[in-house]
Amino acid sequence: MSERAWLVLRDGRTFRGRPLGAIGEAEGEVIFNTAMSGYQEILTDPSYRGQIVAMTYPMIGNYGINSEDIESRRPWANGFIVKEASSVASNFRADTGLDEYLRRHGIVGIQDIDTRALTRHLRDHGAQDGIISSVEAEPAQGGVRGPGGSGAGDVPDDRRGRPHTRSRRSFTGGGVARGRRRASLPRDARPD
Repeated sequence: MSERAWLVLRDGRTFRGRPLGAIGEAEGEVIFNTAMSGYQEILTDPSYRGQIVAMTYPMIGNYGINSEDIESRRPWANGFIVKEASSVASNFRADTGLDEYLRRHGIVGIQDIDTRALTRHLRDHGAQDGIISSVEAEPAQGGVRGPGGSGAGDVPDDRRGRPHTRSRRSFTGGGVARGRRRASLPRDARPD
């Protein structure tokens, strides 16, 4: 198993860390989320389709993953970035830990990077494309190459390669997180 992982942004900024989740490469728009909890809901929220999500809270994964708190049938984020991933899931509801969950779903992640520096860089320079790699010994020089703008309109709707268009997002089409659908129903119509 690789002991190193890299995050390389389009502008050439590079962060070195350790692998988290699946070993491989992931690309997408790198964004940050300031939530202190809810990482499972973030990973499975369809609005994060095609993005690499950096969590700003310093430790993520301490309550594990459970099947009751997912927002859709699978994770949608392309990659996941944390300062420190907890190796212990200390919640009686946990079915698995964060690392195992990411691995099982083929999501490449990176840990042990300075997420504060990454967040400041993204805040100051804007969200940009990036690549996480846990297979390269050293990152390519010069930043990420390729077409710009990997926003949701450029990302396949599913892993079978069908193009995503905003018009396909509908209330019943799977493009809305389960929690949002539940919250919009009248109280007497909500499923248990």
